[in-house]
Formats: sequence, C-alpha cells, structure tokens
Amino acid sequence: GAPLAGAFYAFEIVIGAYTPAALAPVAVAALAGAFVADQAGIEAYLLPAASTIDVRAADYAIYGLLGCCCAMVGIAVMRLIASIEGTVKRSPLPLWGRPVVGGLLLIPLALASPQVLSSGHGALHLDLTTHLPLIWIGGLLTLKCLASGISLGFGFRGGLFFASLFMGTLVGALFAGLLAMATGVPVIDATSAALAGMAALAAAVVGAPMTMAMLVLEGTHDFLLTSVVMSAVLVSSTLVRQWFGYSFSTWRMHLRGETIKSARDVGWVQNLNAGRLMRKGVATAPAGLDAAAFRQRFPLGSGSRVVLIDGEGHYAGIVQIPRVYGDGVKPETAIGELAENRDVSLSPAADVVSVMQRFDQTQADELAVVTADGQVLGVVSEAFVRKRYAEELDKRQRELMGERVEDTD
Repeated sequence: GAPLAGAFYAFEIVIGAYTPAALAPVAVAALAGAFVADQAGIEAYLLPAASTIDVRAADYAIYGLLGCCCAMVGIAVMRLIASIEGTVKRSPLPLWGRPVVGGLLLIPLALASPQVLSSGHGALHLDLTTHLPLIWIGGLLTLKCLASGISLGFGFRGGLFFASLFMGTLVGALFAGLLAMATGVPVIDATSAALAGMAALAAAVVGAPMTMAMLVLEGTHDFLLTSVVMSAVLVSSTLVRQWFGYSFSTWRMHLRGETIKSARDVGWVQNLNAGRLMRKGVATAPAGLDAAAFRQRFPLGSGSRVVLIDGEGHYAGIVQIPRVYGDGVKPETAIGELAENRDVSLSPAADVVSVMQRFDQTQADELAVVTADGQVLGVVSEAFVRKRYAEELDKRQRELMGERVEDTD
C-alpha cells in the first residue's frame, strides 16, 4: 500500500539514481501494483501514529539527534554481522553445520522473547501501540541486534530490511523515553519517535532515505510527522555515508572484495576488467638474454617494450627497448637486470578501478596481465585504461538521461 515508497526503492536501491528514463516505467509499475492489490480487496497496511502531533522548530534538532543515534546503531549492527560472519568463516565448522549452530544459538534469545525472530508486522505493531518499560525495550533491542547478527553471520539467507524497521522503532521509543527521563517531561511523542527511528535506522542500513520517508508518509498519511521524520532520515543517511561509507548491501559486497559504493557501479565496473582491456600478442623474450642478442632481435623503433619470461615460462618483468640501447649498458648485460615491475602484475579478473589504483601505486605506464600460475596473457597501458573508464562513465551518464547508447565493445 505504498507505491511512492516502492518507486523510490527502485530508484535508490535497484537503479541507483533518479533518472528521467526510468521515471515513467517505475511510476507505472508501482501504481499498477497498488491498483491491482486494491481491486483484489487487499487492505493496505497502515502504521499506527499519534492522534495529534505538534512540531516546533526545536523538534527538528531533536529528531536530527535521533537520526544520529540511529546512524550509530546501524553502523554497530553492520559491523557486528561482519564480525560474526568473519569469525564463523575462520572456524572449523563445515558449511552445513553453520546454520545448525546458529539456530541453536537463537533458541535462548527466542525463549527470552519471540519478538527477536520477528519476520512480520505483528511485533512492530505491538511495540508501536504498547508503551513498554524502557529496560524491556533496551533488552529487546539488544537481543534483536544479536539475533540478526547470528542469523546472517551463520549463513541464514535474507537481509536486514524488516529487521532494521523493527529495530528502528525500538531505538526511537528508547530515545523518547530516555529523553523524558532526563528532562522530567515528555519532550517528543513516543509513537512519533518510534516511527522516525524506524525510518532513520532503515535508511542507515538499507541506504534508501527517501524510500523510508515515503513509507512513513503513506503508512500514516501524516505530512507533519513526515517533515520531522525527514530530518532524522537525512541526518542518519548522511552520517552513515561519512562515517562508514556503505549501506548494508554494498558493505556485504565490499566484504566479498568489491570496490563499489552504490547500486549503479556494480555491473559495468566488474565487467570492465584487465582481461578485456589488455592487448594480446605482446613481444616476449627470455630474461637471461644478453643485451647484444636483445638488440639484434629488437632494433630501435620495433616497439616500446618487451615482456620478459624466465626459464620456467613465468612472468619476469617488463623492459623498455630504448633502455637496452643506453650508453651504460654493456653487451653482455642480462636484460633481466634492466626489467621493471618484476613483482607487479595484474590478474585478468581485476576490475578497472583496482587497475587504475595499481597504476597509481607503481607509477608505471604499462603492466602485464598474468594468470595465477605466472603465464603472460597481455599488457595493459595506463592511458588506454583511463580512456576506457572515462568512456564508460560518459556512456552510463547518457543512459541515465535516457539516450540510446550503442555498446562499443
């Protein structure tokens, strides 16, 4: 029952940008889905909200502080999951045994409160409509964070979308209660704070601030509440981006060795790798060849560089042809002594970003592409890599604006 939230989710998470080309199809899809559900008699889920809410100028700062708290909780949860997952991977547990152990660890948490296993709207609705003691809310939040970490860390499938919504309501309610305890009077409405916390923590974890703001708007039909929710969401999203740099989905990709930070970077960055950028059929020579024999084989003007191969056929560096003709090079000198980047090479699967980083580190003009067993596949030049990267950036930008772009590969 939230077509605007669904549309913004598509823009922020799936497509990765707000684009004129995607506006019409995404809007039609979202509205069609809501229309079909309505015609089928399915009632939209409405979030419980305060009957009246009075927003003052100071409330925006208070809800911004709530957004800051949600950002810190979101970062802590993401790091907790990464820590548990890393520990499990280093353990001797077999793959089939990891979910078994994770399930056993979840049993005492579920016995303390079944809400830690929540996967529906029941627990969320219950906590939004029932004013629970602060110590219970804090304990439930701790148990839910731990349960989420165990579930994902021990290999259960799924993510943190609903879990972040649920934990956000607990953070918001806890924030409102502690604020009232500190000042002696209720400063903000507990239900409104819970909804703002729900949106802010979900924005911190999922990385979709406008989606969460629209979710609250369509779930409560309260524009005034949405204004302060927007304050919490923007603060939370901005702080996570500055302090952590990733949403949960891109953080998980980062842990798997990816270098992307948003949805729109994933595909083409990985496809544009060293194997596709290299020039094949490069000139090679034995590393033990002396300078005199090298000069006979490769006269000046025949090329710019030669890839050297050792006695076992493995990569042994790159030598610049003009350097062999230098005044200080004796005829009996082994050209292997003149080689550059003997221990530096590229994997054919290395993406374009890591290739450019390697060029920055080595200050080389060309690098060899080598297999895992040391066999030379080709050579990549820095100028060509940066040219192709710039072309791809321009291509993606034009695609986002709705232009038809033909593949140059």
